[in-house]
Amino acid sequence: MTSPVYPAVTQSNLARTVLRLALGVVFFAHGWQKIFEYTIPGTQAAFAQMGVPAAQLVAPAIGFLELLGGAAIILGVLVRPVAALLALNMLGALFLVHAPAGIFADKGGYELVLVLAAGAAALAIVGAGRFSIDALVFGRSENRTLAALA
Repeated sequence: MTSPVYPAVTQSNLARTVLRLALGVVFFAHGWQKIFEYTIPGTQAAFAQMGVPAAQLVAPAIGFLELLGGAAIILGVLVRPVAALLALNMLGALFLVHAPAGIFADKGGYELVLVLAAGAAALAIVGAGRFSIDALVFGRSENRTLAALA
C-alpha cells in the first residue's frame, strides 16, 4: 500500500512545525537553565569568565531571550523576528565562546550553536507556517508588512 501524496505546501508547513517545536524546546530549556538553575548572577559570572562583553547586561538578556523566545517559537508567535534574534544570539556564542574549541561539543565546540543558528535562521527566512499563531493573526492581513510575519 502506498502512502498518500501530500501537497508540497502541507509538507512545508509540517516541516516548519517540526523545526519550530524542536528549536523552541531547546531554546526554552537553555533559557530556563540560565535563569532558574544557574540563576542570573551565576550566568553573569559564567559569561564574564568566558569573556562575553558586558556580561552583567548580556547574561540576563540572553537568558530571557532564550526562555521567552523558545516559548514564542513553540507557539508560533512573532517567529521571524524572534528567530532572527536567536540566530544572532547563537552566532555570538559561536564566535565569542565556542569557535576556539573547534567543532565538537564534547570539547566545548560550536556544533550545537551552529545547528541552532542555522535552524533559527531558516525559521527567520521561511516563517512559522500554517500551524501557528502568526498564521492565524497575520496570515490574511492586507498589510504586506504584517503578512510577512506569517
